[in-house]
Amino acid sequence: MVIVLALTTVACGESEQAETPETLRLIAHDSFASGVDEGTFAPFTEETGITVEVIPAGDAGALVNQAALSRDNPLADVLFGVDDTFLSRALEEDIFRPHESTNIGTVDPTLVDAESRVTPIDFGDVCFNYDKAWFENNGLVVPDDLDDLLVDTYAQVVTVEHPATSSPGLAFMLATIDVFGEDGWLDWWAEMRDAGVNVANDWDTAYYGDFTRYGGSSSLVVSYASSPPAEVIFAEEPLEEAPTGVIEAGCYRQVEYAGILEGTPYPESAGELIDFMLSVEFQEGIPLTWFVFPANQGAALPQEFIEHTTIPESPTRLDPELIAENRDRWIDEWISVMEG
Repeated sequence: MVIVLALTTVACGESEQAETPETLRLIAHDSFASGVDEGTFAPFTEETGITVEVIPAGDAGALVNQAALSRDNPLADVLFGVDDTFLSRALEEDIFRPHESTNIGTVDPTLVDAESRVTPIDFGDVCFNYDKAWFENNGLVVPDDLDDLLVDTYAQVVTVEHPATSSPGLAFMLATIDVFGEDGWLDWWAEMRDAGVNVANDWDTAYYGDFTRYGGSSSLVVSYASSPPAEVIFAEEPLEEAPTGVIEAGCYRQVEYAGILEGTPYPESAGELIDFMLSVEFQEGIPLTWFVFPANQGAALPQEFIEHTTIPESPTRLDPELIAENRDRWIDEWISVMEG
């Protein structure tokens, strides 16, 4: 499947390229591609005369694998959607041409690659969501610390996703490693196992199957900081308040990056596309299209995101190289504790 968004060209101007392309190819994960419509890149085309062709490539892992395997004959000019958990793999494969975006000064420095190999475009916080009505009806206080969940009363109404089969599940596992360290994170999971925590294979099952909000038995589910505003936006009847809330403890920040693929004949135009994706114009469309947060700090958030969610002040994060070196081992250790 290929999504072609416009059909205009311009004459070549002065450039390090031999010519200005009629089309730039952008390879991305499926969830990004599914949100693209005729208007997504129309302003870029109007300004440059360059069509943007979006090539869906599966999930983030498949995306990186395809880019690595086709390094000598790249499938696209720009890649979007590699996140922290796969970034180190992509960098090791040396698939990106460095580019310092003209808009990089708008981004939180903690998200920026020091060598400008990739450009942060958005971020999402994986966090526990809780069912407000359930806590009110049961007269319980919403926990604000991961250790609070070790009590049977809470652990038995918690659903997490499996880190080997779910992106938020992996992110939350990484959060526990950051919070408790290599010496303590497995002990926390063992206690949660003994106290009755539920594990789902994927986010859909956890959220729409196990969450008390949708008739399940878990009032605490690993989801996203953007889930409460989504509840308001997609509600059948207008809501003044989101029915779910976010717990800041244990949130993990996932950052998605774009990069110019080595081998593109159009590096300058590819850089212009990345600059556009980091512009306020593009960034302000991110929340309501992909339900993540814009990396550009000057981009205004929709009112629903301002009123109905919490952006964690100190989310957990691990260095991508540390993740790459230990991800498989950590998952195996988690499985040994939870399923062994």
